[in-house]
Amino acid sequence: MIFVLYERMSSSRTIAHFDLDSFFVSVEILQNPTLKGKCVIVGGGERGVVAACSYEARRYGVHSAMPMKTALRICPQAIVVKGSRGEYSKYSRWVTEMIEAKAPLVEKASIDEFYLDLSGMEKYFDPFQFAIALRQEIMDNTQLPISFGIASSKMVAKIATDAAKPNGYLHILSGKESAFLAPLPVDKIPGIGQHLNDLLKQCGIQTIGDVLRWSPELLVNQLGNFGAELWEKAQGIDNGAVQPYTEAKSISTESTFEVNISSEEELMDKLVQMTEQVTHELRQENKMTGCLMVKIRYPDFQTCTRQAAVDYTCYDDELIPAAKELFRRLYRTGNPVRLLGVRLSELTDGALQTNLFSDTLRKQELYKAIDEVKDRFGREAITKASGK
Repeated sequence: MIFVLYERMSSSRTIAHFDLDSFFVSVEILQNPTLKGKCVIVGGGERGVVAACSYEARRYGVHSAMPMKTALRICPQAIVVKGSRGEYSKYSRWVTEMIEAKAPLVEKASIDEFYLDLSGMEKYFDPFQFAIALRQEIMDNTQLPISFGIASSKMVAKIATDAAKPNGYLHILSGKESAFLAPLPVDKIPGIGQHLNDLLKQCGIQTIGDVLRWSPELLVNQLGNFGAELWEKAQGIDNGAVQPYTEAKSISTESTFEVNISSEEELMDKLVQMTEQVTHELRQENKMTGCLMVKIRYPDFQTCTRQAAVDYTCYDDELIPAAKELFRRLYRTGNPVRLLGVRLSELTDGALQTNLFSDTLRKQELYKAIDEVKDRFGREAITKASGK
């Protein structure tokens, strides 16, 4: 869908939201073009759930997180593919690099979703045409479909993207937000789950436009503080800032030893504990990492670091081997070590999205149990043996 509400350029903020359409399925189609135009489900076996599905499968009612048994019952002709997390990481990085090379301020919201703050660009050229050109460049290079929305806020831009899919774009100009939002279901507003949506329906509020028929005071009486927020969002008011996607977004830990450590086995034990600590924090924030760094400082204060790109993950058993490999490349065998550190960067949301793959379902439950124990009894309650 390609649609423009166009009267004048906004003098306020200009935010673009880019979203790779049915990203996992689109990557699978690139790997196997015979899947194009068919009902495709990315996920696990019968005991698993749907991680992603093609638009053709969606027409039968299939959706993300649906039990696989249910999906295959309502869409028996669906082709199920396990998923290639390594390929998804590769294409995500590729698109990220293209966007960061062109846009002044970028937030990577998830593995397949980006916010761009284009405010002020209208002094030099049309941000809308810039976004169209960037979208075309991404499609030409990756062969992946991608949609975008442009508006005066992150919220409206994201809703515009959803309205533009599949493979289209939509521009909502400043002052037109209410007109665009009014006919849409009220649960299009972020923060409205099933329970709140049912409550709003009981109050006669089914569309976003219905919200504005209520006074802010009545909404607050009915919904508490969220009532005032809902009233503002129904008008398209959202002051959320685009958070720069930089290396400053990281989780790290390091330890300076009271006594220098020369034992490689002991250093490996410390490395495993540190990696477990930062991955625990990663999961607590529902994030994934795409880059791992190990740091060593020797008694003469010479500091060495080495980092490596990894497939997006939040699991110890995937990051610990990578950390060990980096350590082996860095460590001068037999030399004492004064400081050891681990850092995770290239963080992005979407841990839940990738956790839907069959190969991670059992792992997800295991780590959930581990994290509950650590939260209750402390991080040292469970730790892995270092091995070699």
